[in-house]
Amino acid sequence: MTTVYVECVVRNKIATITLNNPPLNVFKMEMTGQLDAVLEDLRRDENVRAVLLKGAGRAFCAGSDISEFEHFYKPGNVVEMKLRRQNAVFQKLEAFPKPVVAALHGLAFGGGLEIALCCDLIVVEETCRLALPEMRLGVFPSSGGPYRTVRRIGPARTKQLIFLTEPIDAKTAFDWGLIDRLASKDEVIQVAEALASEMAKRPQRAFSLCKTLIADATRLSTADLIARSLDASDQVFASADCREGVRAFFAKEEPDFGHQQNDTTI
Repeated sequence: MTTVYVECVVRNKIATITLNNPPLNVFKMEMTGQLDAVLEDLRRDENVRAVLLKGAGRAFCAGSDISEFEHFYKPGNVVEMKLRRQNAVFQKLEAFPKPVVAALHGLAFGGGLEIALCCDLIVVEETCRLALPEMRLGVFPSSGGPYRTVRRIGPARTKQLIFLTEPIDAKTAFDWGLIDRLASKDEVIQVAEALASEMAKRPQRAFSLCKTLIADATRLSTADLIARSLDASDQVFASADCREGVRAFFAKEEPDFGHQQNDTTI
């Protein structure tokens, strides 16, 4: 019987994905495929307008399952057995067309922090510690850590995290710009849910297209970005969401870009 390491419940248009390998939610190879399947289901589910990602047990995710490393020593094995698909799934999470909020508690180490960095917003419990400690094992963060961290906090502080391997506290992570919100232990999920709920109200096509432009901002020329922005703008102005937004503006009402609520479990 297959162990379910990634659980998902949809309620009030928000899908809550739980990494479920307590106590520390170390990330096993099986979890990659399960996360991939859940993301595919949520991408197609029109009832889902935002995603909350959290961990069970004492930690959000303490990184990869080191007991699996013995399979990776032969050249080529780690890429084919783990990293190629893991990078593809993490990229799918980063490029997910709907808002994604991570709620971190306990520890977010190694691959756990790399997963969180794929999300649009990161909410962290005040006592949480964050780290990219892979060099202690003779390797380095191989699922986006170096470049996704640089995009958030620049190369100098990224080097501190990766080269020194030392955990930082949540306040330091917030001051650096690595995370977006601090919350108490009792409120971290509620704060993350509130952010997800707020973003769920946004027009989905406009959100998705703007998210893509933001992701492309550092790798494309200004001319290319203008061209893509014009095309995206043409799409959103021709959408039903635009008509609803304008209607609500003149009616002095909140626009309703959503769908009917429905509770489901995946």
